[in-house]
This record gives sequence, C-alpha cells and structure tokens, in this order.
Amino acid sequence: MKQRKFLSAQWLRLIMANYVVDPGMLQPFLPAKTSLDTFNDRTYVSLVGFLFHDTRVLRISIPFHTSFPEVNLRFYVRYKENDQYKRGVVFIKEIVPKRAITFIANSLFKERYITLPMKHFVHMADNEQHVGYHWKFNNRWNGIEVKTGLTKFPLQAGSEEEFITEHFWGYSRMNQHLTGEYQVSHPSWNVFPVHDYSINCDFGNLYGPSFSVLKDQAPVSVFLAEGSEINVYSKRVV
Repeated sequence: MKQRKFLSAQWLRLIMANYVVDPGMLQPFLPAKTSLDTFNDRTYVSLVGFLFHDTRVLRISIPFHTSFPEVNLRFYVRYKENDQYKRGVVFIKEIVPKRAITFIANSLFKERYITLPMKHFVHMADNEQHVGYHWKFNNRWNGIEVKTGLTKFPLQAGSEEEFITEHFWGYSRMNQHLTGEYQVSHPSWNVFPVHDYSINCDFGNLYGPSFSVLKDQAPVSVFLAEGSEINVYSKRVV
C-alpha cells in the first residue's frame, strides 16, 4: 500500500558517476533486512549531482527552498517482501545548501544530509551542454561536471543506466534491527551520453577513509539523466 505523498519536485540534469567497489566496503552502511543489489555481479556506488526544482513539502512551497542543488553518494540494495524484491538505494551522505532541508530529511527520514556551500551551472551551446555541481568542503571547492551532446536517448532494458536510475525505494538504517523505507516514483528518464567529465572530490574525508580509494579510481561510467517530476512518499519502518 502506497504511503501518503510527502514531497513533490522536479529532479533535473542528474549527473551519475558510477564506480565498482568491493562489497565489504558497504557492509557497515547496509540497513537491516536489506542485501546488496548488483549488476552483472558487480557492486556499485554512484556520485550523483542534480537540481531540485519546484519543491513542495506536503503540497506547500517553502520560500527560498524550492530550487537548490544536491550531491550524494549512494549504493544499491534489495528488500524482500511477500516473496518479491524491491530495489532501492541507500545514501552514504547527501549534500545540500539549505539547513532546513537537512533538518527535515535527517529528522523525518533518518537520512545523512549535511549542509555545505554549493553552486551549480548549465551552459548551453549549439551542439553541447556543460553541466556542473560544486560544493565547498574543508575550505576547498569539490565538483562534478559533464559535457554532452544535445541528443537524448531512452533507457535500454537491461542496461547499466537502467540499473542505476530505476531503483524506486529509499532505505535508511535506523538501528541494528529496524530500517526506514520510503517510495520514490518517477517515469523512466532519457539519458545523454557524456563525452567529457571532471570529478574533484575529497572522498576519504567527506565519506570516510574506506572511500578514499575512489579518488584515484576512474568511474566505470558517467552519464547525464534528463530527470522529471518525482514524488517521495512517507516513510514506514520495516
């Protein structure tokens, strides 16, 4: 049974940089009753930057909190219910520039939001778009940027892009035995192949020492998803 709609927004221009990692790296973050989800027997984490736009909480627009960037590091899990698997994401950390957003997400959804100075840009040319998200951590600017053409493509069934984008549940670790679950709904996204990217992220200090290996590790894929309107539903405990 679908829960009450808590938040609606548009998620736009999602940069997704995807890394293959040792599954053991993620075990300390794995919520109770979930298991790691894999694609072609490989375990992924994704660094994701995108724009929240036209954000409404319980159908109410909060002044100065309707449009803002977010950057997160996430991985992929499954939860079995009634002999069927739900595919979801778990966030290592989520960065936004608004303290009120951090307070709501951490208090009500038990997420791992932090507030940092952020900026973003979109530069459009005749045959190219340049999209970037930046955040200031330990007095240094980190960032993720991509350049793509203007031709978008639908997701292909069974593709890595489909695996990364189509996890429609969020899970958060509440304690050793309990897990929070919430549903996210959106249509299938078109994607733009990336022909150039740059990533400058202090993975070890921002996300923990075990993630420092990502700093010198090239992602196995980077793409830009167009995005769409989304709905986030109220949390329940499983």
